[in-house]
Amino acid sequence: MTEAVHPRSVIPADRIRQVVVLVSLVLALAGAAVGSGAFGGTPIQNASDGALSADATPIAPAVPAFSIWSVIYLGLAACAVWQALPGRAADPRQRVLGYPVAASLLLNAAWILSVQAGLLALSVVVIAALLAVLAFAFAVCVRTRGKGWVEAVLVDGVIGLYLGWVCVATAANISAVLVAAGFTGWGVPADLWAVVVVGVAGAVGVALAMAGRGRIAPSLSLCWGLVWLGVARLNGEPHSVPAATSAFITVAIVILATILCRAAAVTRSRRS
Repeated sequence: MTEAVHPRSVIPADRIRQVVVLVSLVLALAGAAVGSGAFGGTPIQNASDGALSADATPIAPAVPAFSIWSVIYLGLAACAVWQALPGRAADPRQRVLGYPVAASLLLNAAWILSVQAGLLALSVVVIAALLAVLAFAFAVCVRTRGKGWVEAVLVDGVIGLYLGWVCVATAANISAVLVAAGFTGWGVPADLWAVVVVGVAGAVGVALAMAGRGRIAPSLSLCWGLVWLGVARLNGEPHSVPAATSAFITVAIVILATILCRAAAVTRSRRS
C-alpha cells in the first residue's frame, strides 16, 4: 500500500532543506572533479596505489563501467534542481527525502577524498554509510507515491540507479581493501571468493527487485556493474572464467527476478 502526498504550507525549514541539497550537490560535483584528476587530484583508479583499479581484484569492473557515474551525477543534479522549485518546498515526500539525498551527495564526496588520501579502511565505512542512506531513501520511494512521471524519473529513478551501482561499488571496495591489507582468503581460491561475492551481489539484486516491486533502475545499474565485472575477468587481469561466468548468470537471474516482481506488482495493482 502506497501513501499519497498532500500539499502543506511552506515553512522556513523547507527552504533550508532545499538549499542544503543544492549546496551538497555543488560539493559532490567538486569532489567528482577532483576524483577525475582535475584540480590536481589523483584519478580514483590510480589513488591508494591502484587499490581500486580495474585489475586490482577479481571483483573490480572494467573501466567503461564507471561511465555510469556521468548518468548518476546528471540525474542527481536534475533531482536537486527539481526539488528546489517553489512547488516542491512543502512536498511531504521531499521533506523526508531531502536530507538523505544531501547526505548521499556529501558521503560520495567524502568517499572520493578518503580514497585519494589513502584511507582505504575509512572508505569502507563511508561507502557503507552511503549504502545505508540510499537504502533508506529507496524504501521511502517504494512506500510513498510521487506525482507523475517527472518525479518517477528524477527522484525514484535516480535514487534507484544510485543504489544499484553503490551495491556493486561496495563489494568492489571491500574486496580492494582486503587485498590491499594482504588478505589471502584463508586458503580458499580467489576464483571461489569471487563467485561467492558475485552471488551475494546477485542476492542483493533479487532482494531489491522484491522490495521495490520490480523497479527497473536499481537492477539496471547493478547488472551494468556485474556485466562489466564479467568483461574485465575475461579480457583483463586477473583473468577468471568462473568469476565472469557467475557474473553473467547473476545478471540473468536479477533481470528475471525484476521482470517477475514487476509483473506481480502490476497484477496486484489491477486487481485492487
